[in-house]
Amino acid sequence: MTINSSVPVPPDDASVPMALRITPDDEVRRVRLVQMKRLATAMLVVVAVVFVVARYYEAQFPSLGYLRAFAEAAMVGGIADWFAVTALFRHPLGIPIPHTAIVPSRKDRIGTALGNFVQRNFLTREVVTTKLAAMKLGERAAQWLARPENSRRIARAAAHGISGAVNVMRDEDVQELVDRGIVSRLRRMQAAPLAAKTFELLTADGRHQALLDDALRLAARFLDENEVAIRERIKQESPWWVPGAVENRLGDKIVSGVEATLVAVAADPAHPLRRRYDEAVEKFVANLRENPETIARAEQIKLDVLDHPGVAEFSREVWGDVKVRIANYAEKLASDAEAEPDQLEKWLSGLGHKVLEDAALAEKVNGWVVELVTYSVEQAREEVAKLIATTVGAWDANATSRKIELQIGRDLQFIRINGTIVGGLVGLLLYIAGGLL
Repeated sequence: MTINSSVPVPPDDASVPMALRITPDDEVRRVRLVQMKRLATAMLVVVAVVFVVARYYEAQFPSLGYLRAFAEAAMVGGIADWFAVTALFRHPLGIPIPHTAIVPSRKDRIGTALGNFVQRNFLTREVVTTKLAAMKLGERAAQWLARPENSRRIARAAAHGISGAVNVMRDEDVQELVDRGIVSRLRRMQAAPLAAKTFELLTADGRHQALLDDALRLAARFLDENEVAIRERIKQESPWWVPGAVENRLGDKIVSGVEATLVAVAADPAHPLRRRYDEAVEKFVANLRENPETIARAEQIKLDVLDHPGVAEFSREVWGDVKVRIANYAEKLASDAEAEPDQLEKWLSGLGHKVLEDAALAEKVNGWVVELVTYSVEQAREEVAKLIATTVGAWDANATSRKIELQIGRDLQFIRINGTIVGGLVGLLLYIAGGLL
């Protein structure tokens, strides 16, 4: 019964997975494990010596029978428990006895069982939700974000990240992305139904009448500011033989008539012009939905606009402007560490304060975080179980056995010690009972 000191795997062996490499803590555990093995073996040797001595002198001193019975049963218990503990990690005495070296031979099965155990007992909605709700991650994040130095750190990280990303992207790639992602989608989308829906939103609850009121005010203002120009235009268009007094009278009639009409329409919600306006809008929306000619005309207008070179030029100008603004913003943040908080920093810090000050909002944020993390865990729980199983399955069997033995082997040696003591006590009790019977 030799003592296996479980020589550790060299920690700098790159072929050994990180989880199986021997750490300084593992080396301490190895020393303690060896010490406990020696103690358990020493106890077994002691009871064996006691058994031999007691058995030799038992004929002269019958009372030594009690000591002999204790030592004999202690040896049996100690050897049986040594066999059981050793069989977990290797073949006892190197003999390939069936159902020994359980950890190395059943490593894959252990990995699968461990993955399933974690999935079913740790990655469930009930466990994750309870733990996350108690942690109140939303409030913690708000407290962290409310600190100015943290909001500044996030703002600068975001600015630098976005700036780096836009500088890496080529203008041609962005233009292609716009053409493929936006313009092509606009080409597939029918313009007429979208326009009809837009007009319906604009006309809901009489909002289009408010637009008409604004148009009437603009028309009245235009008429007032351009009255002289209107009169001059009337004079230019009138025949040469029309007297000037008639021209002035005609100008007065036109200006006053238009002003009276505008005032009447603006003051009367039931004015016939408003009804005709309603009818015209309703007819136009109906044509956009049902009239093939109107639908085709709207599609053609959409295609003409998208095919115009100005659309591509506009998207390039917008992208160039955005890129320059982002670069300037990131450069400003990097060059002025003591600058006053900008709008993004203030918004982030204010968001944190708002969550902390509003209990209902904080509760909602906590709920959102819990739901998001719980959903992510539920989606990944099977993959986590498979990851554990495949990772353990890829480990070396002997290295895995040594690693596990380092973690729990010292505690298992107490089984040998307790087995020696308990076995001896049971043997003593049986000897006494036999004597009484």
